[in-house]
Amino acid sequence: MNIKNRLDQEVEKRNSQDEISNEKPDPLLIAKKYNDESIALICALFAYGNVKAIIKFLESLDFSLLEKSDEVIEKELSKHYYRFQKSEDVIALFIALKYLKKRDSIENIFYEGYKKEQNILDGLWNFIATLKEVYPYESRGYSFLIGSVPKKVNSAGTYKRYLMYLRWMVREDELDMGLWSKIDKKDLLMPLDTHTFKVSQKLGLLQRKTYDMKAVLELTKILQKFDKTDPIKYDFALYRLGQEKIV
Repeated sequence: MNIKNRLDQEVEKRNSQDEISNEKPDPLLIAKKYNDESIALICALFAYGNVKAIIKFLESLDFSLLEKSDEVIEKELSKHYYRFQKSEDVIALFIALKYLKKRDSIENIFYEGYKKEQNILDGLWNFIATLKEVYPYESRGYSFLIGSVPKKVNSAGTYKRYLMYLRWMVREDELDMGLWSKIDKKDLLMPLDTHTFKVSQKLGLLQRKTYDMKAVLELTKILQKFDKTDPIKYDFALYRLGQEKIV
């Protein structure tokens, strides 16, 4: 069986709500409870490290704080921290997203950058710049969380958490939420993490040895040959193949 057929079968098998459950935890589990673009972004940005620890942290957050005053946000989140983020960083993200809502929807801010050349990264750079503009807070933990606009795209990191968020927002199936309509799923890029990076190398889909944006673009190009209208449908299947040590 060739790789495309194998992956197509895997995609079909994994495209089920049973794939995301308390037994098979994923940050998407929390995001889907709320079906809200701001809450989903918080879930995606904290999606690093041990998946059970991620879920535990996300379940401890009161997302209704996104509608509350800065003072209430500061008080309620004063004891919340996660790995590289101190409570001040968690507070800053909630306040920044609250301010952002007054400016425009996250979808529209992404679309503003994307629409000129249908380039998802242009949308991402516009979003990060706008988020920093509405609430110019800085710390090491916060910078790790929300990222920055790179000087050179090719040597940039993978921006995995943002690209995963875009998959959740743009695609719609049993897994992804499809809350957005302005961005075409054919333009999505692969949310490359260590599992998908290693699995893609083992399957011969990825030649690049460095874990960076160049690898993201290379793998996305290969997957576009398998399905040019929806290349990132393979993401979750590749991720699970690695996570479950099947490949």
